[in-house]
Amino acid sequence: MTTTDLQLSGMSCASCAARIERGLNQLEGVRATVNLAVERARVEHGPQVSERDLIHAVESSGYHASIVDHSGHGHDHMNHDVPTEQLRPRLIGSAVLAVPVVALSMVMPWQFPGWLWLVLALTTPIVFWGGYPFHKAALNSARHGSSTMDTLVSLGTLAAYLWSVYAIATGVAAHGHGYVYFEVAAAVTVFLLAGRYAEAKAKRSAGAALRALVSLGAKDATVLRGDTESRIPVGELRVDDVIVVRPGERVATDGVVVDGASALDTSAMTGESMPVDVQAGAEVLGGAVNTNGRILVRATHVGDDTQLARMARMVADAQSGKASIQRLADRVSGVFVPVVLVIAAITLVAWLLTDGPVTAAFTAAVAVLIIACPCALGLATPTAILVGTGRGAQLGVLIKEPQVLEIATGIDVVVLDKTGTVTTGTMAVAAVETEAGADGDTVLARAAAVEAASEHPVAAAIVAAARERGLTVPAVSDFANEPGIGVSGVVDGVPVRVARASDDDGRTSVAVMVDGTRAGVIRLADAVKPSSVQAIAELKALGITPMLLTGDNQAVAARVAAEVGIAAADVIAGVLPSEKADAIKRLQAHGQKVAMVGDGVNDSVALATADVGMAMGTGTDAAIEAGDITLVRGDLRTVPTALRLSSRTLRIIKQNLFWAFGYNVAAIPLAALGLLDPMIAGAAMAFSSVLVVTNSLRLKRFT
Repeated sequence: MTTTDLQLSGMSCASCAARIERGLNQLEGVRATVNLAVERARVEHGPQVSERDLIHAVESSGYHASIVDHSGHGHDHMNHDVPTEQLRPRLIGSAVLAVPVVALSMVMPWQFPGWLWLVLALTTPIVFWGGYPFHKAALNSARHGSSTMDTLVSLGTLAAYLWSVYAIATGVAAHGHGYVYFEVAAAVTVFLLAGRYAEAKAKRSAGAALRALVSLGAKDATVLRGDTESRIPVGELRVDDVIVVRPGERVATDGVVVDGASALDTSAMTGESMPVDVQAGAEVLGGAVNTNGRILVRATHVGDDTQLARMARMVADAQSGKASIQRLADRVSGVFVPVVLVIAAITLVAWLLTDGPVTAAFTAAVAVLIIACPCALGLATPTAILVGTGRGAQLGVLIKEPQVLEIATGIDVVVLDKTGTVTTGTMAVAAVETEAGADGDTVLARAAAVEAASEHPVAAAIVAAARERGLTVPAVSDFANEPGIGVSGVVDGVPVRVARASDDDGRTSVAVMVDGTRAGVIRLADAVKPSSVQAIAELKALGITPMLLTGDNQAVAARVAAEVGIAAADVIAGVLPSEKADAIKRLQAHGQKVAMVGDGVNDSVALATADVGMAMGTGTDAAIEAGDITLVRGDLRTVPTALRLSSRTLRIIKQNLFWAFGYNVAAIPLAALGLLDPMIAGAAMAFSSVLVVTNSLRLKRFT
């Protein structure tokens, strides 16, 4: 199966999206979902269906489509037949003309002989020029045997206008303004133009996070080849190119610093507010801003393989997807417009059969047509997902698909891998214990002198600790390495030997022997990340049980658990990589909804097994691919952030759907009974769409 994304244009409501989806799914072996908010279709299809076939299916439904460009160059999702910038002059012009129309129609003392002809002259451009987007879309749908929200709007405004023209032409309206509806046609058109314009602006704001993410990429880069610097487009970069990054410039691609030192601002990608210090050997991300020193970066990933490109793809994929909660709304929207047309016809006939006034029957039918638009229903879910996933990206939380938002809301247990997730994954000196009369700094310095010639992780940790304390590491002579035992050499004229000792409290221990006498013991451990304690506390505050799952022995696991605040009963230690998934299944078998957080290849099966897999962005590609959520900066505090964001987004979706369903259920009977003026109906319909989008935009303030 191949996945193809289509950019759509011509949609105006959920009925349009449902029609395109049906058209695509009629093709053999095709599974398609259409997202109204971002105007995209995601299509899974076999080799027997070509991209041309997909575009033809969309066009046969009465809309337009093009293949989405995944080159990383962002574009505006808003592609209506009449662009947003053209809606503005139509709105302003129609509003100016509508003011005297409504005033003369509603305030009888202002009416003068011939005022009806003036109102007709002012209303005509409003209906046909201002309302052009609605009429064009309705006609296009009719040609393909379908009906949409634009059908309701076009029928309602044209019916009000044409009835009024008939009333003037035949003299019916000569003695009373009650028989004309120019103010309805004019005001409804203005209200709907205002709603469409505000909705488009709000939807554009909703997609701002993805556009901002895409815009982080540098457009060109300075490449050092030999002694010559040259400026080239980023598309021409190759792996192993050396890039010059000066203060104020963006790092053009992922790479490793080979020369220089600086601090990089990565806040836009990881949500980390503090600049990250880098020097030779440090890995850097494309899109980071160099704040001070000049650095040279050797490219390790370019183009679509960079972290930034992967982030943008993941956010776009989530925003183009469809949550299962949306499918009920889609099913309703798919049959909504035809049902409303039938209700409007029944309303008209019922009023006439009960000897109701013709004007009242006409007013009620027009109100039904205008009030019933299912726009809010179609926008309720996708706009919330659009904003929620975009805000997540800004906070360093990348959500793969919208269904994850629903699943993550009910998590009971978060299972945490230890190494690289709760801990840093690297050894560090935890304590230096000395014998009587020995000095701790001297013991550490002499141990570091001997270990400096070794490449063992324990050696690196001891040397790093000495340098962090500002100690002078003396030179070593007669160095000897005893594999599996330790190292030795002569330091300051005395023999020094560093060898493995008995571990203590789950920590690795080495003994330091000076001139044959034990001078002290250095305790080492995989250091707990500074953020882990706070993250565990936040999970508990959310009513979620944190558990530790590790292949390390029980003593090591118990020490780490105690340090971060995980109960001893919630520690699973000594498991093989293949057994991690079994541990997840046992929890699920007891009715627990489980999230798994990990970073290594050995975590990938467990991540895929869990209800929600969260992969640390600092981990392996296998873990990231297996996870449902990627935590970009490898900070455990983003786990509760991701869960809270999911819960908040789902709550916004439910609020939107409640309003959208409730609005239509309550409004249509009122309109049919003649209790809703068509002008009020037009304003309310426009307001409902803007309301759900605006409610979704509240997620932009999530912290």
